[in-house]
Amino acid sequence: MKILSINCGSSSLKFQAYEMPEEKILIKGRFERIGIDGSFYTIWMNYGNDKVKNTVKIDLPDHETAFEIVTRELINYGVIKDLSEIDAIGHRVVHGGDKYSNSVIIDDDVIKTVEELSDLAPLHNPANIMGIKASMKAFPKAKQVACFDTAFHQTMKEDKYIYAVPYSWYEKYGIRKYGFHGMSHKYVSNRAMELLDKEFTNVIVCHLGQGGSISAVRDGKCIDTTMGFTPNSGTIMGSRSGDIDYGIIPYIMKKENLTLEEVDNKLNKESGILGISGISSDFRDIDAAIAKKDRGAILAHYAYVNSIVKYVSEYYVELGGVDAICFTAGVGENAPHIRRMVMDRLSCLGIKCDREANDKVRGEEGIISTSDSSVKCFVIPTDEELMIARDSYDLVK
Repeated sequence: MKILSINCGSSSLKFQAYEMPEEKILIKGRFERIGIDGSFYTIWMNYGNDKVKNTVKIDLPDHETAFEIVTRELINYGVIKDLSEIDAIGHRVVHGGDKYSNSVIIDDDVIKTVEELSDLAPLHNPANIMGIKASMKAFPKAKQVACFDTAFHQTMKEDKYIYAVPYSWYEKYGIRKYGFHGMSHKYVSNRAMELLDKEFTNVIVCHLGQGGSISAVRDGKCIDTTMGFTPNSGTIMGSRSGDIDYGIIPYIMKKENLTLEEVDNKLNKESGILGISGISSDFRDIDAAIAKKDRGAILAHYAYVNSIVKYVSEYYVELGGVDAICFTAGVGENAPHIRRMVMDRLSCLGIKCDREANDKVRGEEGIISTSDSSVKCFVIPTDEELMIARDSYDLVK
């Protein structure tokens, strides 16, 4: 069975084709700057042991045009001979509210619900809907599947997701913790269970990238997570503030004569690592500045680690002990010094970093704790596209 995994942003589209259930990657591609000048797309494919990469500059006025190219390239590269060979297409949908606790086959009711939830994810859900509609037109015979970023976290109990605000806000407007990066947390926690070879496990997943979230997972089900009503809560991130005192908002509005929208923009796009350092939201730039002993970069680095340690230690207690701590996503997979600092700060719990192993693991799976560490610590590269393909396959097989 051939399945496409699709991840649509407002100006981008990523796709990956799989042969299932073998989970063999057939082809993958990325479309950039859709609807913007200078648009292009890149295709990656393996022929034997040689990886083929081809970048094409082309006008991409909308997502429908991008999907037309996807269909053409699937045939051009010999992945399929006819569009009917694509059995299902799984779409990443950022916000499913509390309506969906699992991936679902898309129908008119699902599209309507995702559109209604756009107020909760105004930058993402409309783009996801554009991708779904363009996909339905390009692949009319394929089953379309919605895979929600929020679904994995719907196993949280009410006392974990409720906020201490008037309860009527939750009843009327759905104001509660939802959590995000769900496909990543699901994939990594499932993989940790395989590595531990245990059915009943307590796992903490640290998804650390430009955006970041941490989850507490018991026996494969989320019991708590750091992101909340929006993706701006929890740990410090690249350009997002993470947790702050809400009283800062009206205070800075008065002091700087800012509108609410302007403050919201600053908390999402000008805060976090970028805001503290004044340099960049890219951790590679921060590392380069640290090497030059830049004070802002050093401060941002320590504050970032502090925010991670805070939640890992909280979830350790919440779970009543932990079998594994997993690092994933761009920073989690490729920043050994961040992982080492986090683990060293948790040494009071008996967690020990194998420094030699940790320094070697970049962008690949590996264990980075010592044999006598109280908790196994893993680097597990996330694979949201594969998780989307698995969910889609399970629904249509």
